[in-house]
Amino acid sequence: MNNTPSSERLHITVFGKRNTGKSSLVNSITGQKVALVSDTPGTTTDPVHKAMEIPGIGPCLFTDTAGFDDDAAELGDKRIGLTAKALEKTDIALMIFRDCDAVEKEWYEKLKGNGIPVIPVINKTGSTGPGSLGLLKKDILAICKDEPLTVNALTGEGTDSIIRAVQRRLPEDYGHQTITGNLVKKGDTVLLVMPQDIQAPKGRLILPQVQTLRELLDKECTVVSCTAGRIKESLAGLAAHPDLIITDSQVFQEVVAAKPAECRLTSFSVLFAAYKGDINAFTEGARALEHLNGNSRILIAEACTHAPASEDIGRVKIPRMLRQRFGDGLRIDIVGGTDFPDDLSPYSLIIHCGACMFNRRYVLSRIAAARKQGIPITNYGIAIAWLKGILDKVALP
Repeated sequence: MNNTPSSERLHITVFGKRNTGKSSLVNSITGQKVALVSDTPGTTTDPVHKAMEIPGIGPCLFTDTAGFDDDAAELGDKRIGLTAKALEKTDIALMIFRDCDAVEKEWYEKLKGNGIPVIPVINKTGSTGPGSLGLLKKDILAICKDEPLTVNALTGEGTDSIIRAVQRRLPEDYGHQTITGNLVKKGDTVLLVMPQDIQAPKGRLILPQVQTLRELLDKECTVVSCTAGRIKESLAGLAAHPDLIITDSQVFQEVVAAKPAECRLTSFSVLFAAYKGDINAFTEGARALEHLNGNSRILIAEACTHAPASEDIGRVKIPRMLRQRFGDGLRIDIVGGTDFPDDLSPYSLIIHCGACMFNRRYVLSRIAAARKQGIPITNYGIAIAWLKGILDKVALP
């Protein structure tokens, strides 16, 4: 469980003003001194992460953030900006209240407005401002319509109540999302077509292939794997046609040409479009490809930050396919990791990677940002299928 990727963990983020005990609380809950604790305001700058297991939930990631009341001029604005970015990945928020003033109310509303469950917390070791603890509880209850949890972040007193609250506040779909969805069932035979190019270092498979393979085994499917050059031989070696073929999107056409007509086909990237994001939003976004021209501008967003390979899918192959279709004048911007523009208005379309390195909440926040600004968004696999003219032949989970 310690090797579970961060993208597959429940993201629990601690928010609050400076010196309210956020770092101490993370240390108490995780049982380790992972966050620096100091009486000096603004000690926490970049978000600090700690992975752990919670009984009944499984792998989680706790994040300590900078105080959202930071007033250190330009540096303070940057710290608050990083805290706002952490919000985009948050599945459940722990918010430490100290004063119930306008700033705390604003951030509570910001969290709730993003659909994030908020657990209100009072840290008895921190200053509670004017008034008694009882009055503070009353004010929090009026704002949150929820009784705040009282803890001692230094001693750990009360942190068990936070764990129980997290268990109760799990998002409705948490743990129910699967990679293959309803495309396979127990006993099905699935053929995985997995070309091993420069993006898959020797001795390793890329993460979507590993995660899909593991899920198919958990679903008690029979799994056969091959590279693109061995599709026909692999099919011929089976007693019956596979119930589903899952391929790398880059070899869609080769697989379509080689597979029996009755075999359903999808790709790892298409599966992750549903697993990590919103398959309906992505397929709807692909329709924007019909209206592009040589003057259009496209944003390609990668979850990974890596040195580009000579035949990199996002930085080389998809741009090449787009320019072959719409002309060399097409403008294409590429961003990686968390570098996602706040202003999306210059773009006619956003094409996102499979996002195996992001948690679902983060991908959905990007989809929501694009929808709010009226910019269509799709993903690698769906865009490639449309460009190859086979999107109608692809099985969607």
